[in-house]
Amino acid sequence: MNIGLQIPSFKYPGGTAAIRPTLKKIVTTAEDAGFYSLWVMDHYYQIKGLFGEAYTDPMMESYTTLGYFAGLTEKVHLGVLVTGVIYRHPSVLMKMVNTLDILSGGRAYLGIGAAWYEEEAKGLGIPYPSTAERFEYLEDNLQLAKALWKSDETSFKGKHFSAPAITNNPRPLSTPHPRILIGGTGPKKTLRMVAQYADACNIFERAGKENMQKTLNTLKGHCENLGRDYNTIEKTSLGTVHLSGNDTVDDVIRRIKDLSELGFTHAIFNMPDVYEITPLEIFAKEIIPAVAEL
Repeated sequence: MNIGLQIPSFKYPGGTAAIRPTLKKIVTTAEDAGFYSLWVMDHYYQIKGLFGEAYTDPMMESYTTLGYFAGLTEKVHLGVLVTGVIYRHPSVLMKMVNTLDILSGGRAYLGIGAAWYEEEAKGLGIPYPSTAERFEYLEDNLQLAKALWKSDETSFKGKHFSAPAITNNPRPLSTPHPRILIGGTGPKKTLRMVAQYADACNIFERAGKENMQKTLNTLKGHCENLGRDYNTIEKTSLGTVHLSGNDTVDDVIRRIKDLSELGFTHAIFNMPDVYEITPLEIFAKEIIPAVAEL
């Protein structure tokens, strides 16, 4: 079982000046601790009530932040959980992911989803299309990624975006390309796209074991319909661990074992107190070694 760390909050003791050194300590400690991956959200407003007290709490741009992480690390994989398709032109997004992959030495994921934070988009003046259109945007992005990563140059025309002569120079280092991870559990569109285009999916642990199993069963059905090998898709989960709160080491190990039994191989966690570093040290000493063989 691989263990990932999501960093969704940048509100640290010391204010803005503390963000850079605090992140440096978190990501270097996480890599030394044996974490497999590091993730940030693709938001410009904080999610009130989940990772902050107000939408105006500190928030960093995702790909710039991952570029900083790439320069600090050598082994840990890097990704956005997940990129919202409304924020960047697909051709520009592909160049950003290629750049991250090259500068990280081949450690990038393309995490992507249909976007959902309407208040954020409207507050920033970013167009927020209908749900149906956003899923069409998502499929355009996925088709462009597949077409681009097959060659050095291609032309593309989707439902909403076109790129008459998009180039892929320099090519990403990941083989055959950065892993595509789709976030979301929509049974008709999202999971069908996972089966058709993606290398990985991401499912919220808070959905509960029964719903997570139902989601995986639906994904398996799409794979069967499309002739895709279900076992080639990396199953990742996202949950919260608060070792300074009510969670214990035994609780976390049990949760990870439950995920493994469902078929997950990559458990990603955020931690409200991660900036204190102690939770990462506990993962290093007691949790990661205990679940490594799952």
